[in-house]
Amino acid sequence: MTVLKALKKMFGKSEAEQLAPGTSAPVHGPSRTEAPQQPRRAAPVASDKKASAPAAATEPDVSPAPERPPEAAKPRRERAPKPPVVAWKLDDFAVEPQEGKTRFHDFKLAPELMHAIHDLGFPYCTPIQAQVLGFTLAGKDAIGRAQTGTGKTAAFLISIITQLLQTPPPKERYMGEPRALIIAPTRELVVQIAKDAADLTKYTGLNVMTFVGGMDFDKQLKHLEARHCDILVATPGRLLDFNQRGDVHLDMVEVMVLDEADRMLDMGFIPQVRQIIRQTPPKSERQTLLFSATFTEDVMNLAKQWTTDPSIVEIEALNVASENVEQHIYAVAGADKYKLLYNLVNDNGWERVMVFANRKDEVRRIEERLVRDGVNAAQLSGDVPQHKRIKTLEGFREGKIRVLVATDVAGRGIHIDGISHVINFTLPEVPDDYVHRIGRTGRAGAAGVSISFAGEDDSYQLPSIEALLGKKINCETPPTHLLRPVERKHS
Repeated sequence: MTVLKALKKMFGKSEAEQLAPGTSAPVHGPSRTEAPQQPRRAAPVASDKKASAPAAATEPDVSPAPERPPEAAKPRRERAPKPPVVAWKLDDFAVEPQEGKTRFHDFKLAPELMHAIHDLGFPYCTPIQAQVLGFTLAGKDAIGRAQTGTGKTAAFLISIITQLLQTPPPKERYMGEPRALIIAPTRELVVQIAKDAADLTKYTGLNVMTFVGGMDFDKQLKHLEARHCDILVATPGRLLDFNQRGDVHLDMVEVMVLDEADRMLDMGFIPQVRQIIRQTPPKSERQTLLFSATFTEDVMNLAKQWTTDPSIVEIEALNVASENVEQHIYAVAGADKYKLLYNLVNDNGWERVMVFANRKDEVRRIEERLVRDGVNAAQLSGDVPQHKRIKTLEGFREGKIRVLVATDVAGRGIHIDGISHVINFTLPEVPDDYVHRIGRTGRAGAAGVSISFAGEDDSYQLPSIEALLGKKINCETPPTHLLRPVERKHS
């Protein structure tokens, strides 16, 4: 016995002493590390029909996936997540009831989720959140119509997180079996949704993953094999790549969200989405949420096919564009547009400006001229590699980039606070895109300004934009000093 005690003293504490004080079991079921090892599921027979690549300006996300060598190795099992220990209680999030407003306290949300909402500084629900959560937290399907910037992303994320926290995961899970699936049409929107999801799940131990084209396939696969996937956010093409290879299985999806359904229709993704939905449980066994900026006949037909007795939430669009955005239109010749842009930005010292143009070559040309003339600018279009697009957005968000020049690939799904001005170098061909563009400013109650250049080639778009807005926009002649030639910088 003396020898045994000496050995224990030499090599560590007793087994009981090794348990950390205050350690508790995970919220949902047994530790994931205790689950028995399982062999990888056999891959389903890949469909002969390959998803066609969408236009580069939107989402080249169906790049050929590398062939996977056969392997007999068992998938790695993840360790039980350890949510950060923070001394926080619901009393720290005091919000007074206010007539006409709904608090997040008015719903039965988990303390971990309320903590994250508190960190984000959201005391009251937006109208879409208040209405949607009233249905979805009760387990009902829902379809919602709301413009960008209304808070619909947080609405469906809060509903998903609540569902996953209230329902314990199965005791036996494969790595590639997400419990919640969010499908969005563009890479930028997927990245933004995943970022919002990470912010809202940071105290819950839930894992969020993204699948998008244009990024390293093997890197995304390693993430998938390293831990269980609770919430998967993906573009249709790349998700099909993983699904058809047998790396992702959708038969355990509890909640499915289709975001920007109208845009997925416009971009031709519905056949791919149909393939994906066929892999999920029947609509009677999953909760389905569908969101769209417009309720066209096609969108409503899709909703009827994919949902069960859905609650319809429609936010009145009496004011299509935010009242926080002051709108101007300058009548200017095409040859003078760049001079006007440069002088507006330079003379006023604007620090965070988005400039929209209709074509990728136009975006590239504007960005190159601004950089040549000493303005810290960057471009965002479908031609820019995904890793560079993410780096550009982060630089713009952090204030390292002064002017971001973009196509409509950035018109939706990019939420960056502090954008003071949006400039339409060319008026969009689709009136809805005008609303999405100017919605990049005037967010979260802040004031913003949009300035549109109407030239001989695009001024004919004005009547349809004004019809959508339900009001006329005063067309002005820019002051003469804003049309002066740009002084060339000496090299």
